[in-house]
Amino acid sequence: MPGLMDVLGPMLGGDVTRQLSDKIGADPEQTGNAIQAALPMLLSGLTNNASSTQGSEALLGALQRDHDGSVLDDLGGLFGGTAPGGNATDGAGILGHLFGDRREAAHEAVARTSGLNAAQAGQLLMLLAPMVMGALGRAQRTRGLDANGLQSMLHGERANAAQSQPDLMGLANQILDRNHDGSAVDDVVRGLGGMFGKR
Repeated sequence: MPGLMDVLGPMLGGDVTRQLSDKIGADPEQTGNAIQAALPMLLSGLTNNASSTQGSEALLGALQRDHDGSVLDDLGGLFGGTAPGGNATDGAGILGHLFGDRREAAHEAVARTSGLNAAQAGQLLMLLAPMVMGALGRAQRTRGLDANGLQSMLHGERANAAQSQPDLMGLANQILDRNHDGSAVDDVVRGLGGMFGKR
């Protein structure tokens, strides 16, 4: 069964990369490089957030409530700011939940690896975040995953990405590891205990 990155990768090629480039005012090649760095960063943030029972249950609730994957069917609306959906298209809110006080560091890391400036990298991450959540929500529904299944899927996705993109996944983990103990999980659980808070 195709993984999350397998779904998003082809979707973010060609015309979509050009649209993103136009939106953030960047060169398409630099934008493509930034996407390659940004996706592991987002995946790592999601996996860390889902590494505890509380986190995986909160993420599942957010997917069921706000992220059914429909955002992927109207990328033009997402990029143009016209897509309906509330939290489903709230890239800034998603990044805040995923990265907490490491958000600016994530922007800088994507910028450094791609040639974008930090503001452009931040814009790109805000546009990609709803897409990643939409793809994850669609996968959750398709596979009928509960919180444990979602947690397992994300850990598997990160393991696969670590094999195929070890440098980028290593960078993502370094950025999210606040106390430099080699593990980002404890930092996320401590810092983002209210992630995707229930309403």
